[in-house]
Amino acid sequence: MKNLLITGAAGFIGSNFVHHMLAKYPGYKLVVFDKLTYAGRLENLKAAEGNPQFAFVRGDICDRAAVDGAIREHAIDTIVHFAAESHVDQSIHSPLVFTEANVTGTQVLLEAARQNKLERFHHISTDEVYGAIPAPNRSKEGDAFEPRSPYSASKAAAEHLVYAYHITYGLATTITRGSNNIGPFHYPEKAVPLFTTNAIDDLPLPIYGDGKQMRDYQYVGDHCEGIDLVLHKGVLGEAYNVGTGVETYNIDMAHKILAILGKPTSLITHVADRVGHDRRYALDVSKLKALGWVPRHTFDQALEATVKWFVENEWWWRPIKSGEFKAWYDKNYAAR
Repeated sequence: MKNLLITGAAGFIGSNFVHHMLAKYPGYKLVVFDKLTYAGRLENLKAAEGNPQFAFVRGDICDRAAVDGAIREHAIDTIVHFAAESHVDQSIHSPLVFTEANVTGTQVLLEAARQNKLERFHHISTDEVYGAIPAPNRSKEGDAFEPRSPYSASKAAAEHLVYAYHITYGLATTITRGSNNIGPFHYPEKAVPLFTTNAIDDLPLPIYGDGKQMRDYQYVGDHCEGIDLVLHKGVLGEAYNVGTGVETYNIDMAHKILAILGKPTSLITHVADRVGHDRRYALDVSKLKALGWVPRHTFDQALEATVKWFVENEWWWRPIKSGEFKAWYDKNYAAR
């Protein structure tokens, strides 16, 4: 493992992973392969510019010729696959976009990895493939998938392809299923950055339904360390859950953001719930902990660090919220 093609790494989690890997592995070359859709931003990779270990290739993972070209040009031996359409609300409005990117795109990459005889293929998945988990149960890696949105269904399908390529062709694969991430460069369509930036501007925080949906919010840096560990020490053909193992109600998360910023709770506005909204995700992370991983941040620490980053980096998010994002926001929330 020496030259890594990291797909979708102009996005939130992928860009944080790039910065983590550049700091930790001076002998690796990291090539970011990204289409630069609305959530992919070169600003996320600004700190890597000029680093001889880093290169950027603009390309679509569904374009086999472009993928093969990047692999050959940079002597790639490993793919770490972050690229995906990831917002559930967007998947409800435009499901075929998610099938194309998340399923077809993954298979194109797998086929490229197989035919170019790459050493490793690591796939980034999500806890949402398990579906809603009633308390006190926790999802384990061998549990059945019960995806309930076009987004989670597309990620589950992608995982099945990864596993099939491992079994059928002997491709050296690993998978991580992450819980909800928070931290720097988080596109503000997601709850935590949306609530934080709205609160900064004294705008309403639109809480779906009663706000009693439970999520495991982990700091993105902790997630990146988990991916790194599985990439280097995970058992081939296996999947690993990555999360804190602690769940929080969305309504409590909103109250904490307001408290950190010193804003009134009157900004919380309950809106119509998402169609088929999963009430609870909860991961059993003992398999990853057995490899030696533990999260460095509690939820409160992760949230405080995230809110602080958005307060100190208005240059990053204000241009986003004044552009196409505003049209989507108005469309998504007006009817609610």
